[in-house]
Amino acid sequence: MTHIAIRPLVRGDLPRVAYLVDANAMFPSEMLGDMTAAFFAGDSDTHRWIVAEREGSVVEGVAYTVPEPLTEGTWNTLCICVDPAAHGRGTGSALMGHIEDQLRGEGARVLLVETSGTPGFARTRAFYDGLGYEREARIRDYYTAGDDKIIFRKALI
Repeated sequence: MTHIAIRPLVRGDLPRVAYLVDANAMFPSEMLGDMTAAFFAGDSDTHRWIVAEREGSVVEGVAYTVPEPLTEGTWNTLCICVDPAAHGRGTGSALMGHIEDQLRGEGARVLLVETSGTPGFARTRAFYDGLGYEREARIRDYYTAGDDKIIFRKALI
C-alpha cells in the first residue's frame, strides 16, 4: 500500500486543483482564486485548504473546510474532490480522516458535508455513508430545480 501525505495547499497546486474541480464537476474552477484568497492571505485558521499526495507525486485530492458562522464548534467541508483515476484508492477517506482528526483535536463538535441529491452524486453520498456520516437534511431544489442539497453530519466528540 502506498502512503498518502496530507499537506496545506500552496499556490503552485492551483492548476492541478482546478483540474480536480473540473474533472469532478464540483463548481467552475474559475472560482478558485476567490475561494482561496483568504487562505493565501494568511487566514488558514478559518479557511483550511489541504491536498493529498501519494508518495510525493502529483496532487491526487483536495479539500476545503470552514467553520460555520454563528455556531460553536461546527465546521463544514465545502469541497472535497479526488482525481477520478484515483477514486476508490483511499485518498478521499484520508482527507476526511485528516480533517476530522484535526478538528476533533481542537475541540470541534460537528462536521457537516453537503452534496447533490442527483443520481450522478450517488457514489459521493455512499462515500459519506461509508465514513459514518448521517444524512441530516435534504433541501429540495436547492442547487437548481430537481437538484436537492443533501447535508451529512458527523459528531466529533
